[in-house]
Amino acid sequence: MKTSWRSASLVASAAAVLVLTTACGQEKADTSTGSQNVGAAPAAGGYGSAGASTETGAAAADGQGAVAQSAGQLAVSDTAKLGEVVTDSAGMTLYRFDKDTAEPPKSTCDGDCATAWPPVPSSGAAAPVGIDKALLGEVTRSDGTKQLTIDGWPQYRFAKDTKAGDVKGQGVGGTWYASAPTGKKASAGGGGGTAEAADLPGLSTRNDPELGEVVIDKNGMTVYRFEKDVPWPMKSNCIGACLEKWPVVEPVDAADTKGIDNKNDGKRGYVINNRPDGLKQQSIDCWPLYTFAGDKKPGDTNGQGVGGTWYAISPEGKPLGKPK
Repeated sequence: MKTSWRSASLVASAAAVLVLTTACGQEKADTSTGSQNVGAAPAAGGYGSAGASTETGAAAADGQGAVAQSAGQLAVSDTAKLGEVVTDSAGMTLYRFDKDTAEPPKSTCDGDCATAWPPVPSSGAAAPVGIDKALLGEVTRSDGTKQLTIDGWPQYRFAKDTKAGDVKGQGVGGTWYASAPTGKKASAGGGGGTAEAADLPGLSTRNDPELGEVVIDKNGMTVYRFEKDVPWPMKSNCIGACLEKWPVVEPVDAADTKGIDNKNDGKRGYVINNRPDGLKQQSIDCWPLYTFAGDKKPGDTNGQGVGGTWYAISPEGKPLGKPK
């Protein structure tokens, strides 16, 4: 019976892949990831994620973050901007990475990424008042070293933080956030407990007073579509420097959505855009999805109507507020 179940699973998986490769008129699925590091810091200005970044390159050139330094006695710093933030014994901010996982703990930041974002060793780290000792743990990295975790989330420093209290890594690439004492993302309001910053699905919606029901990402940021893109066969025409202002929305599992039209009928639907530049981009109704670098906080819609080609997207994939 086990053999039959496994065979059936493999057939089902193959069928699912076939659907994805033909949906939205894509000629074929590009399954290669090239040489892109999964944790590489995004392109210029911390936006996008195409190839090696200025963040990573600068850190590598300066040799920062090359030596793993114990966090020592951790502390909790109460900041006006982000609420409570975890720091090491020297007052340097600790961060978490959205591409990692907490259950089970896993770090995906290696190579150049780990130069820009040095992992915090678990050895020598001690919990202060304000952090439940039970939340501290460790994860074994791919190189065999042990990395500190808080509530399962691997912890890092940022090479461009040069003095105690710096939070230059906050929000970089929409994937790096200062750690709250609970292990959640630090956010205004304290403790990383606001739904906008920490507890949203990968894609969901909010009710905008002017635009209606707008798609937002896991950080509460508005999601857009580009009228110069092509839905069939699906193609993104935002490439190169465009991605610095309009980062792609990375694939989001259909189960990690709320209120989104995520049906995939094999033609139009909730599928992945396999871009020629190697990036994987989520789509709704075959329209590739983006966020806008000019949106600084959840609820911002600064990208709305830019150039007469960028519009917030509805959960069905429609452009909101587009002139008729």
